[in-house]
Amino acid sequence: MNLPVLDPDLLKAFVAVADHRSFTRAATSLNRTQSAVSMQIKRLEDRLGVELFQRTKANVDLTSAGEGLLGYARRILMLNDEAVGRLREHKVEGVVRLGVMDDYGTFIVPPLLASFIASYPLIHVEMETGLTASMPGRLGEAYDLVIAMHPAGRGEGEFLRREQAVWAAGAAHSIEEQDPLPVALYPQGCLFRKWAIEALDAAKRRWRLAFVSHSLAAVEAIATQGLAVTVVKAGTFPPRLRPLSDRDGMPPLPAADICLHRATNLSRAGVLLADHLRTAIRNEVPLQRARASAVASAEPNEIVACP
Repeated sequence: MNLPVLDPDLLKAFVAVADHRSFTRAATSLNRTQSAVSMQIKRLEDRLGVELFQRTKANVDLTSAGEGLLGYARRILMLNDEAVGRLREHKVEGVVRLGVMDDYGTFIVPPLLASFIASYPLIHVEMETGLTASMPGRLGEAYDLVIAMHPAGRGEGEFLRREQAVWAAGAAHSIEEQDPLPVALYPQGCLFRKWAIEALDAAKRRWRLAFVSHSLAAVEAIATQGLAVTVVKAGTFPPRLRPLSDRDGMPPLPAADICLHRATNLSRAGVLLADHLRTAIRNEVPLQRARASAVASAEPNEIVACP
């Protein structure tokens, strides 16, 4: 025996009458005539073979069958709206310009973009990596979204997660014992460079700038070879380096906040990407999986770098 199909239009009329307890008010809310709503309710009752309302001159009340149907009707309509909305979202088009730190742009963001594009294939993402200190100031001009690093507790934008700055050196070298200490850092404007210099000076530790580069991979390659120490994030610590602490004679470093910045008047495509990145990066598990996947896919002689 074939079961009747519940037409969403009929269910909308049913829910409207149930909410308003009036065919007249229900018709007004649906922008239909009272006779049209009455016909829809009659069709629904005929299809189900039950009466849904008890009608009197003063009231319109639900029958027991109507009360039983009401919850299902709301759920069916909610699922219908959710499904239609999701399918329409898949058709969203646009270009989103994303600025992000090198390590996140190399290991964290790409798998998140892959899952995003799978859901929204008509959205194109243009990503630029580098020092993020000045990127938020160029929102709307050069970027739609920026994932930037700030001193802990002082970052604007939407907080994503906290990262601890950590000294790092080559696993097979004791470069931290040298005096003066050779350091490999990034150019002016990098928060880690500023913190490293301030920490060493405050500890009265003699140091020399052995290497400077915009390339995080190059900086970490120098550290890996035992030519200098550097500073990386604890959450994306490179596997070919080893952490250094006060037990190794290194001064403590601050923590940083990773924050998401959005341009004003962000497009729908930009909002969708921002929400996707915010949800994923706030979740530690996807980050760990992304990092593990990146390390596993590296060639044996490849330098894996992501401060």
